[in-house]
Amino acid sequence: MINENLILETINMIKLYNLDIRTVTMAISLRDCMDSDVDVVCGNIYKKITHYAKNLVEYANEFENEYSIPIVNKRISVTPISLVGEACKNPDYVKIAKTLDRAAKDVGVNFIGGFSALVEKGCTKGDKLLIESIPEALAQTERLCSSINVASSKAGINMDAVLKMAETIKKSAEVTKDKDGLGAAKLVVFCNSPGDNPFMAGAFCGIGEPECALNVGVSGPGVVRAAVASLPDDASLSELANKIKQTAYKITTTGELVGRKLADKLGIPFGVIDLSLAPTPAEGDSVAGIFQAMGLEHAGAHGTTACLAMLNDAVKKGGIMASSHVGGLSGAFIPVSEDAGMIEAAENGYLTFDKLEAMTSVCSVGLDMIAIPGDTPVDTIAGIIADEMAIGMINKKTTAVRIIPVAGKTVGDEVVFGGLLGKAPIMSVNNLSSAKFVRRGGRIPAPIHSLNN
Repeated sequence: MINENLILETINMIKLYNLDIRTVTMAISLRDCMDSDVDVVCGNIYKKITHYAKNLVEYANEFENEYSIPIVNKRISVTPISLVGEACKNPDYVKIAKTLDRAAKDVGVNFIGGFSALVEKGCTKGDKLLIESIPEALAQTERLCSSINVASSKAGINMDAVLKMAETIKKSAEVTKDKDGLGAAKLVVFCNSPGDNPFMAGAFCGIGEPECALNVGVSGPGVVRAAVASLPDDASLSELANKIKQTAYKITTTGELVGRKLADKLGIPFGVIDLSLAPTPAEGDSVAGIFQAMGLEHAGAHGTTACLAMLNDAVKKGGIMASSHVGGLSGAFIPVSEDAGMIEAAENGYLTFDKLEAMTSVCSVGLDMIAIPGDTPVDTIAGIIADEMAIGMINKKTTAVRIIPVAGKTVGDEVVFGGLLGKAPIMSVNNLSSAKFVRRGGRIPAPIHSLNN
């Protein structure tokens, strides 16, 4: 069903508007790596990852050259490690984390995800040990990413886990304060986390996934912005939506073609294509720029949430016609530090924390890559997480929180991570206390629409 001639239509998109395949992520099941001895587990993990992923970077580079389409990131996701390490008599999750990091380095990928646990209804011993090890694990590794699912539309919100993750985020930032809290930038808290997401920091290989598969994340906010900007100023919103759908179809076709051919060469199944528009700090590669092309003065203006809702819907409608296997997150990301337009909006005060939270009701993920004052209380962070989990739970969508409480910095300061992680102003948060509420413990029950069997 893929017409390779469509690839020719993307040349200008690549050269002028930053079209790229944002990531090819090899998902590897580690369920058969379990053992009672943690050293055996580490040996099994290293052997399996290096076996399956040994040619991932080489082959991806070959296809990048063959089709002249940038493949920006080559990554790996694995089975939630809380499950893999739980069988050990002497569990040492930091040792496993270092093994994952070493395997990732040796095969040449930039990130490996799956230092994860699914705790929306409660924690096992392995889950607790993994969560407690996260700050040290992220501080002692370079490529490791971690994610914890604390809520779902079926189970409700595990508030004990929410509070624990707030403490973990704070500690992860503190132990990496020499890098402006970089540990917290590689840690995300989810509601309704998908097991086939190719994007970091939330990627892991879900328990329903095959032995190994290749998931692809395409991107192209610059392409969509240019397409919208090409329409006359009096074009209707219906015309805008159709133009976005047509553009999303072409972007997705490109990613599907390269993803399937790369999977075939690697000898593994093609998993899913994630349709998300993932911005970068590069000029012109901004989701916020799309809002301006639609007619807003800047991101943060009244109407921003409506623009984002239309964009998300049109991207999905156009992309799903180009692929039989759409998955992951799919839509549009709004990370503050990774989007040049969002950075500018936050710096100028156009974009507030509350406005960002409202936008997460219709975006792909949630509160993403937001820097906050280092002295923000744990209870406040827990309240932020709880609010975002509630949006996901009620709306039956994935939501997430990736915030960085930067030690020693306050509102008006700036943090610079570099590369795709970009930079961000320190944003203010509400100073009212959430302590009594978030420390009640227990679970917020699932909504009535969870009873849909």
